[in-house]
Amino acid sequence: MENVLIILGVVLLVLIVGGGALLAPRARRRGKTGPGPSGTRGAGQGGTATAAPPATQAPAAPPAGVAPDITAPPPVSQAPTAPAPELEKPPPSAGRMIRLRGRLARSQTAFGSALLSLLSSGKLDDETWDEIEEVLITADMGAGPAAHLVERLRTEVKVAGTSNLAEVKALLRADLLEQVGQDFDRTLHTAPHGDRPAVLLVVGVNGTGKTTTCGKLARVLVGDGRTVLLGAADTFRAAAADQLETWANRVGAAVVRADREGADPASVAYEAVSAGTARGVDTVIVDTAGRLHTKTGLMDELGKIKRVIEKHGRVDEVLLVLDATTGQNGLRQARVFAEVVDITGIVLTKLDGTAKGGIVIAVQRELGVPVKLVGLGEGPDDLAPFEPEAFVDAMLG
Repeated sequence: MENVLIILGVVLLVLIVGGGALLAPRARRRGKTGPGPSGTRGAGQGGTATAAPPATQAPAAPPAGVAPDITAPPPVSQAPTAPAPELEKPPPSAGRMIRLRGRLARSQTAFGSALLSLLSSGKLDDETWDEIEEVLITADMGAGPAAHLVERLRTEVKVAGTSNLAEVKALLRADLLEQVGQDFDRTLHTAPHGDRPAVLLVVGVNGTGKTTTCGKLARVLVGDGRTVLLGAADTFRAAAADQLETWANRVGAAVVRADREGADPASVAYEAVSAGTARGVDTVIVDTAGRLHTKTGLMDELGKIKRVIEKHGRVDEVLLVLDATTGQNGLRQARVFAEVVDITGIVLTKLDGTAKGGIVIAVQRELGVPVKLVGLGEGPDDLAPFEPEAFVDAMLG
C-alpha cells in the first residue's frame, strides 16, 4: 500500500513539473515576462501593451475604363487690388479767358464805373480830366501811361466834338487796347524741338503762387494735348515737390525731384530736362524756389540754374510770376529778375481779386515783355492765356 502511495506521489510530481514547463513558453508569447533591466514596464515587460496602428493602405485603383474621381482644391482668395485713379481731362486753353471774364469784370467794376461816370458827366473840364488820370494811377497803370492815355483821349474827344457816352467809351476802349499792346507776341512756346522738349523756367518771389502756377500750367498744356514733365527745383521747401506731385498725378504727368531737402536746384533742373528728353515728352516745366529780389546770392543762383539747363539747349520760356495785388512793388521785383534772367513772359496771378488791372499795362511798358497768362481764381483750371480784348472789355464792364 505504501508503495502504491509513493508511486502516485511521483506521478503527481512529474505531472506538475511537466505542466509548468509547458505553460512557461505560452506566458512568454503573451508578453507576461518580468521587468527588464531598465525597470520600465513596456510591451512584453509587464506593462500595458498597445496595439500598433493599422498599416496605411493605398487606395484601390479604379476599374479599367472608369475615370478616377479627382476633387479640385478650393480656389485661393486674392486681396482685391485698388483701382487706378482716373486721370482728369482739363479743358483746352482756347477761350478760357472769355469763359472766366465774368470773374475779372466783378473785380474791375469799380475801375470801369469810375471812368465811365466821369466821362459821362457832361462836364469834361480840366478838373474832370485830372480825376480820370487819378483813377488810372490808382489802378496801378503808372503815372506815365496814365498821363499819356488821358492826353490822347482828351484830344480825341475834342476833335470828335462828342460827349456821347457810347462814343467816348469806344474811344477809351481803343486807347486801352493800344496801351495793353495788341501787337505783342503772346505765344507760349511749348512745342518740342526734334528730340528735345521745350523748357519753361518759372521764377518769382515768395508767395506769388509760383508752384501752384506750375501745376495749373501743366493742366493747360495737357488740355491742349501736350505731354508734360515737372521739375521740382525748389529744394528748400519739401512741400513744393509734394505739391507738384499732387498736381501731376491728376493729369498723368511725371515729376523729377531731389532725394533730399536742400539739394542743388541746378542739378535737379538738369536731371528734369534730361529725363524729359529721354522720355520724349513735349514740355518740361521747371519750378524754382521763391526768392527775394533783394538777395543777390539767390538771384545769382537763379542765373546758374538757367545756365545749367542750357547745356541741353535753350530755355524756351522764362515766366515771371507776379501777384497782381502787389502793384508797383511787383514792378520793382520784375526789374531785378529781368536783370538776372531774360524774362520772356509775365504770369499775373490773383487778377480776379483786385481792381488794379492797370498793372498789366505798367509791367509790359516797364519790361517790354508781354503778359502771357493770368490767374482768375483758385480753381485748378482758372489759369488762362491773356487776351487783350477780353481784358479791356472786362475792365470797362
